[in-house]
Amino acid sequence: MRHHLLTLAAVGALLAPLTLHAPEALAATPAVGVASESTARVIVKFKTNASVLRRQAQSAAGPAAAAQVLADRAQSLGQRTGLALKSGAAVSDRMQVVFAKGMSSAQLASRLAKEADVEYAVVDQRRRRFAVPNDPLYGAVAGSGPASGQWYLKPPSVATPSGIDAEGAWDITTGTSSVVVAVLDTGVRFDHPDLVGKLHAGYDFISDVPTANDGNGRDADASDPGDWVTQAEVDQPGGAFEDCEVEDSSWHGTQVAGIVGAATNNGIGMASVGRNVMVLPVRVLGKCGGFDSDIIAGMRWAAGLTVSGIPDNPNPARVINMSLGGDGLCDASNGYRDAVAALAAEGALVVASAGNSAGHAVALPANCAGAVGVGGLRHVGAKVGFSDLGPQITVSAPGGNCVNIGLNDACLFPILTTSNAGVTAPVAGGIYTDSYNISVGTSFSAPLVAGTAALMFSANPALTPKNVELLLASTARPFPTTGGDNGDGTPVLECTAPQFDGGSAAVDQLQCYCSTGTCGGGMLDARAAVQAASTGVAAGVRARIDISPQQPVALQSVQLRGGNSVLAAGRSIATYQWALVDGGGIVSSISNATAAVATVVPTAAGRFKVRLTVVDSANAMSTADLTMVVNPDPTPPAPPPPPPSTGGGGGGALGFEWLAMLAAAVWTLRRSGRAAA
Repeated sequence: MRHHLLTLAAVGALLAPLTLHAPEALAATPAVGVASESTARVIVKFKTNASVLRRQAQSAAGPAAAAQVLADRAQSLGQRTGLALKSGAAVSDRMQVVFAKGMSSAQLASRLAKEADVEYAVVDQRRRRFAVPNDPLYGAVAGSGPASGQWYLKPPSVATPSGIDAEGAWDITTGTSSVVVAVLDTGVRFDHPDLVGKLHAGYDFISDVPTANDGNGRDADASDPGDWVTQAEVDQPGGAFEDCEVEDSSWHGTQVAGIVGAATNNGIGMASVGRNVMVLPVRVLGKCGGFDSDIIAGMRWAAGLTVSGIPDNPNPARVINMSLGGDGLCDASNGYRDAVAALAAEGALVVASAGNSAGHAVALPANCAGAVGVGGLRHVGAKVGFSDLGPQITVSAPGGNCVNIGLNDACLFPILTTSNAGVTAPVAGGIYTDSYNISVGTSFSAPLVAGTAALMFSANPALTPKNVELLLASTARPFPTTGGDNGDGTPVLECTAPQFDGGSAAVDQLQCYCSTGTCGGGMLDARAAVQAASTGVAAGVRARIDISPQQPVALQSVQLRGGNSVLAAGRSIATYQWALVDGGGIVSSISNATAAVATVVPTAAGRFKVRLTVVDSANAMSTADLTMVVNPDPTPPAPPPPPPSTGGGGGGALGFEWLAMLAAAVWTLRRSGRAAA
């Protein structure tokens, strides 16, 4: 199954080509057998006591031996199920990909999940980079550069209140090269002049050869060969890219890497948030995105965990940036939940984009517990139209926006970053995105947060991922409630919990004023976050409101849940307090207002707003506000009673109209009978 998300406008003004070289790469590894796109593709996680693991432990002897172990496991599982299974790449010591023909991926996952040795089996889905499309409204003429420079790194101002104040953070630390940020993306262009000396070698985890677009599967070359998709590839029945979108190469990983760690104060190009931190490129996305199995394996390797058949990472990352994702819950049967938890145990923080579905629910893996989900803001601090929202967001940061929408107008507030001029294959040297070839999307909000987290780890290496998550939220600046402009005279409304149309279809929420229940703790404040990290400020608690059902309906109870509020290690929630901020004329009270789970019953369609205040066992306090939209009761009204009889009591006599109709029917039957005689 594929998940289609928005794509990116990715190139800008050409600089003089430079011929530069990538760092020395790790040794390549043999490619594991890869099936075609039409083949069923599933991730299997075996139980810890599975007999197949006892018989066939993964060997550290080398890639060839590890590949044989994977093949033996797949064959053993296939014998039990009566299926001809083919092994794919390793994800972890108990997880691997398997393929089969003659069925869908969902059918294969269902079959394998029933096996006693299998903890879970899930479809190995494609995920996409997060950015926005190359819309004609953005223009396509030559330009000289952004109208507002790197406004998003500067201190907040009246014109740009969402600026993150990286300058203030740099007064505390400009980062250290011992702190590494892994960029899980399309790879990078090592020859970009503003990335030279800032990149570790990295690794390419794409196991599917057509997706990789470099002639092989997993290897030690993390460079980006381009991810363009042609019309012919899309039109090919049964082809690898049949349901993809036609697009030029995005150079998305190069763009994200530049925001995190481009060389700064070097007299050329741009500044980055992390300045002196190092970037580790981990290639997990290629043509039409990438598969969960490769992404999860890349996550684990980036943090220093072992992936069978792959050389160990000599430069483990403290921060993992993931400007990618797709639909789905981060639940017990999902490999992302395990991966985020495993990375946290290694001291690595996952920072992920919320998604660009125009105000729908937060995407996977940003919705995983322990991940820092990042929403996107306009220059004025309101939620930018493309950004998704929800309680899983930790903090929001600029995502770029244009204000003006006239044809050939310069975009006023894009995110400037490194890129490549190639339309398909790369060309030598590098360029920068600008006001005409722009970079906007939550893909570029996340690396602003990832770079800030790297500065926090630089200032205080003893911080845990949970510390950083909580400090990012608690030091954020409050969201504004004015300054937004829809451009058409309509008012900018407050963001609500993700909305639905009364069925299962999500409703878009474009520009809106954020709350702590929809866009995280506030607007990213890099200076305050790094200051708190450097002075050892204790991490507190972050209140979080979840609702059930996610689509409230009139006359039905709605549960307000505070149990997923984020806590520092060793702490617990001491008190919950729910309050009705605005009942909207449809909610008058809250039941169980001091419990983790409270209840309201809206009496009609409309909207209402609640507030949760939590106090933890160390007396730290946090509040969250959330507005909810209530749909009408879908139950059809009872049919009206039948009309009263025109006769008297009992059976009664027939009325005149019925007598006339009966006489006409008898006359017609007699005529037809005579005609047939």
